[in-house]
Amino acid sequence: MEESTGEPQFVGKKDELIKAKRSFRTIEGRDILIIYHQNTFYAMDSYCYHAGALLQEGDIEEISGKLCIICPNHKYKISLAEGEGLYKGTDPSENPPVPRWYSKGLKQRVHTVTETNGDVYVKLSEEMRWLDSDFYQGEKGKVERARAAEAEKKKDKK
Repeated sequence: MEESTGEPQFVGKKDELIKAKRSFRTIEGRDILIIYHQNTFYAMDSYCYHAGALLQEGDIEEISGKLCIICPNHKYKISLAEGEGLYKGTDPSENPPVPRWYSKGLKQRVHTVTETNGDVYVKLSEEMRWLDSDFYQGEKGKVERARAAEAEKKKDKK
């Protein structure tokens, strides 16, 4: 991951971002998705941590009390506020087993959004540890996204 300046970067006018609902920006070499949903701005890495799909077209749903974007390719669920991966599973020790939502932990890098006098800014995450969505960022990430897309095409032809 490239070093961030740590400074909030201007990403657009509030009214324009609200109207767009979802906006793609590149900040300091990192591709970011800015989402406006239920009167709140969110920012996260643009590509799904699982296989690099663009999240911009994903539906937003409330899952287990958390607003999540659903990856349009493989339906992975990612919380907007934390970048937490969620999955539905059952505990086999329960009789009968009841499906419920579980956390995979933090998977998608999220960024801080602020607004001042109608200008919206994103400050890149300062989380130092590797998160899965980092894999699809930068020049190396571009190559990996192309590989993943090609693998999807081959799978679809079968």
